[in-house]
Amino acid sequence: MTGYPVRVEATLDEPLSRGLWLVKWLLAVPHYVVLAFLWFAYPFVTIAAFFAILVTGRYPRPLFEFASGVLRWSWRVQYYSYAALGTDRYPPFTFADVPDYPARLEIAYPEKLSRGLVLVKWWLLAVPHFLVVGLFVGGGSWLAFRAGGDGFDWAAGGLVGVLVVVAGIVLLCTGRYPRPIFDFVLGMDRWVLRVAAYVSLMTDEYPPFRLDMGGAESGHEPPHPHPAHPHAGGWTGGRIAAAVTGAVLVLGSMGLLTGGGAVLWADRTQRDDDGYLTASSTFVSSGYAVATDPVRLQGVSAPKLTTFVGDVRIRVTDTGGRPVFVGIGRTADVERYLAATEYTTAGNRTHPGSAPAVPPGAAGVWVASASGAGTQTVGWPVLDGQWTAVVMNADASRGVSVRADAGATAPALGWIALALLVSGAIVLAGGVVLIGVAARGASRRPAAPAPPQPSTVDT
Repeated sequence: MTGYPVRVEATLDEPLSRGLWLVKWLLAVPHYVVLAFLWFAYPFVTIAAFFAILVTGRYPRPLFEFASGVLRWSWRVQYYSYAALGTDRYPPFTFADVPDYPARLEIAYPEKLSRGLVLVKWWLLAVPHFLVVGLFVGGGSWLAFRAGGDGFDWAAGGLVGVLVVVAGIVLLCTGRYPRPIFDFVLGMDRWVLRVAAYVSLMTDEYPPFRLDMGGAESGHEPPHPHPAHPHAGGWTGGRIAAAVTGAVLVLGSMGLLTGGGAVLWADRTQRDDDGYLTASSTFVSSGYAVATDPVRLQGVSAPKLTTFVGDVRIRVTDTGGRPVFVGIGRTADVERYLAATEYTTAGNRTHPGSAPAVPPGAAGVWVASASGAGTQTVGWPVLDGQWTAVVMNADASRGVSVRADAGATAPALGWIALALLVSGAIVLAGGVVLIGVAARGASRRPAAPAPPQPSTVDT
């Protein structure tokens, strides 16, 4: 084996079924079950190898064969399923290398490993690579892979997942797997596996920051070589940048579309009978009042805020049926009123003190208030400034226990949802166009040269 000691190779096993990839998640379940147990054991094997390397400078051969076998098995399953969709041939249940299977992984056994590097390479030195593979496969999936749990499922997200889905849709519609996407995906898969072997302590050679695309390793003949042409086809720097940018746009569009869908769902299904979106909570205090943290609206004009927030209300009901008071005032005025009073904030911070000097209704600090038995409702003064809401017993007695909800009509919520959905659709379309243009340009081949015309000589 030449080159980097982790060698990842694959052949696009055409022709591929148009629709089989839609159910491969189900067909691969037996492998997922077995791999779940193997990946449970994987971190313990790596820990044992860590101490062995630290003491002897060698990775015990049986442990190495197990770790490399798990990675090899996982690579075959991922190549069959959603890290590539590169073959319809069912993966074999074995640790061993299968020379005629379309996906292969070989890791050269190291005769000697650094005792010092083993302390830092699996976390500190690998941090730059974690950032890269986090983009390729999704941060959560890569962390699971690195920790050894569910490690066989690294194609759950990221650019690999997006591009494989794009390839699957093209395959479903045309019956052909786009070769440029295959080459790009294989480059990312190869990067992930190299880093996986490095952080698993299987080599001291630092993974290259290089996207080696295609099914063949650098320096080896690809299974189906294509004639190179500097202008007509191939992955130039510009096309790679366009494909990566397009994939990032597709990922970003998922966030916009998901956010827009969530906002639309809230706007259409979560309003009460009066059209308010509300959040409720129970507040209990052994003191004389419950106060919100200050809400700062400085620099915000009332008309602009009203456009987005609409009508705002606070409703309060005493859980014991006693008359209740709810008021809203400027924070400075409210703090003067409660300065010597024992009360609790909405965040459960206790302010020491005694009973208030006057009942809340006579305090004269409220810009809006309501008092009495049953549910009391007060509107929010949408004005510049800093505001605090306070709930007390109407007679200023000790012990407050209320059920409160705050709500707003949020008239602009539907427009916000529409803007997010339209933006997501535009960004998604832009990403697909960039990927398509890059893939089309990379797959374009020069026309065959015309055969020379025989010359004629007049006699």
